[in-house]
Amino acid sequence: MNEALIVGAAYLIDRVVGDPRGLTHPVVIIGWWISRLEGVIRALVKKEEHLKIAGLLFPLLIVSGSYLVVWLSVWAAAWIHPVLAWVLSAWLISTTIATKGLADAGLTIAKHLVAGDWTQARRSLSMVVGRDTEHLDESEICRGAVETVAENIVDAIVSPLIYAAIGGAPLAMAYRAANTLDSMVGYKNEKYKNLGWASARFDDVLNYIPARFTALLLVIASKLQQLDWEQCWTIIRRDAHLHPSPNSGLPEAGVAGALGVQLGGLNFYQGIPSDRARMGDSHRPLHAGDIQSTVRLMYLVSLLCLIVCLAIAVMVG
Repeated sequence: MNEALIVGAAYLIDRVVGDPRGLTHPVVIIGWWISRLEGVIRALVKKEEHLKIAGLLFPLLIVSGSYLVVWLSVWAAAWIHPVLAWVLSAWLISTTIATKGLADAGLTIAKHLVAGDWTQARRSLSMVVGRDTEHLDESEICRGAVETVAENIVDAIVSPLIYAAIGGAPLAMAYRAANTLDSMVGYKNEKYKNLGWASARFDDVLNYIPARFTALLLVIASKLQQLDWEQCWTIIRRDAHLHPSPNSGLPEAGVAGALGVQLGGLNFYQGIPSDRARMGDSHRPLHAGDIQSTVRLMYLVSLLCLIVCLAIAVMVG
């Protein structure tokens, strides 16, 4: 029961407080260690073919190190007082979840679009996507925001909640470390295709089941919100596999189907075009209301996931 209360408290902390400025976020610390480890590896390993083996050090050291540090911290807190351990665990788990941050980012973009301030909407979008945003029109700004919120339902909400329910704060932070590794070194470009391959694959494995659970929750949430839940399921089955990621296509396809829009298309990264597979059917241009609808879907999916994870925590505990 204690584990369920901790997970529930962590979710509430994130929903209400999010990530307050002024506090050093654990992900920032994890990112610092990833950068330091990359520097050491590149200084010691000169041959490109050896970097593939060295890349195994990232998940081995960063993920296991994150787990161990959090486990020891919670253990030390419990030695002082059990309540301190519960509070610390709840806060640490809350830092692995980003429900409020994801919603705030999407709704801020929608607010600027409703006000007609495309320049600020593009600027806000550029803070959460890697694509070029300077010349995007309203529909493309909305597509970027909807894709970002939809894709991150898995790794910012569902996955950390599931791992927290199974293994508490240590496992949730280990997951967040793996996900941070993927976002920093898990690219298929020349710089990271060898060094980052293990991090990218490990993140894919960890998100495999949560992504498919998210797809199911999206269908249920679409039904509850009187969206097109049948099309949500149809587009997931038809288009999710077109995404280059084995996991990200599931929530994006589900949202596209539920809203009756098409996601994917031509993006530019530092002026270089990249054509992303289309998911969903293009019945109409996207607008700010689609961002708001995606955020509402995300909120309901997070609540449904929380209910399931509380049950898991009770059984595990």
